[in-house]
Amino acid sequence: MTQITLVQGDVTEQRVDAVVNAANSSLLGGGGVDGAIHRKGGPEILAECRRLRASHYGKGLPTGRAVATTAGRLPARWVVHTVGPVYRAEEYPRRAELLASCYRESLRVAAGLGARTVAFPAVSAGIYGWPLEDAARIALGTAVAEAADLDLDEVRFVLFDAAAYAAFERVWREVEGRTG
Repeated sequence: MTQITLVQGDVTEQRVDAVVNAANSSLLGGGGVDGAIHRKGGPEILAECRRLRASHYGKGLPTGRAVATTAGRLPARWVVHTVGPVYRAEEYPRRAELLASCYRESLRVAAGLGARTVAFPAVSAGIYGWPLEDAARIALGTAVAEAADLDLDEVRFVLFDAAAYAAFERVWREVEGRTG
């Protein structure tokens, strides 16, 4: 059975098999988690992302999809890059499914590589504006549902600040109550 854990901290410092990057579609780095992963991971990540852009993703990685690269200098083996949707209430059902797809596809890519431990940030809950509790509900619900079919030891949610941690913790108590 996969263990779901929540920690407050920096996703780039997690000693796991795979770290998930809340990437932008260019795969070439950016702000927030994406920029931090590229800065700490070093040029090897960017070099692999450039190769992916040149070969498979000339127009960029589509929202809701995931692809892996080396982790460079991060204390992980791989980085799984996924592009979350920007929050728009008027397009909620479609965009919520895209956010769930980010988690589902990232877990599948990580498991396909042989990863046993995976660390996620709160995808789309930063500059992309997704309300924290709803982002947590989608993330945790998808992880619980998907991990049941994958051979993973741990799915870790690494929340950058106290507000994000508190939101995920509240939602996790609800989810645990329904599944426990």
